[in-house]
Amino acid sequence: MINPPTRGINLLQTYQVMVFNRALHPELFQLKARRVTQGAGFELESWLMPGRHLLRFAVGDHCTCELVTESDQGIPDSGVVAAFFCAGERDFDRDFKRYSMNYMTTVQTEQLNDNIFMSGLDEMRSFAADADALSYEWDDEFGPSMSVLAIQGMSREVHCQAYHFIANGRIVLRTQTIFEHHASS
Repeated sequence: MINPPTRGINLLQTYQVMVFNRALHPELFQLKARRVTQGAGFELESWLMPGRHLLRFAVGDHCTCELVTESDQGIPDSGVVAAFFCAGERDFDRDFKRYSMNYMTTVQTEQLNDNIFMSGLDEMRSFAADADALSYEWDDEFGPSMSVLAIQGMSREVHCQAYHFIANGRIVLRTQTIFEHHASS
């Protein structure tokens, strides 16, 4: 008897957030959507990939990047200021006082049954359209998957909500990230 492919548990435990104090280059990723948001003295560049995202927040010559990924293979390790797994719920913040910026994120993961996963996927399609969010859908051997990145820019901060619906294991990974640019004193 052939065993079916393993679903979910291993993949759920491999997703991580990596925070960098430097820029990462687009040739490292399979970009499916990109957007630039500007505010008072800052720029946010958002990249969406299948099951991944990268946020690059720049103030002057300094930038901080958030990468959510299921694999760190091929990702440089120089400039990593924090890295942690996404399973369960996690909160993290870092004040880059020298560069007048602050980074905060909350990460939540869930493993859903088939019906709730598919229903959530339908709701996410509507949300992505209504919020003018970046989105990308794909199918793999486990079924339909979707990644969504919604950005709300304000004068001195930007709020980013990411949702990754991964068919393998019926995983939903959510991040809520805030980048702030402090006025120079």
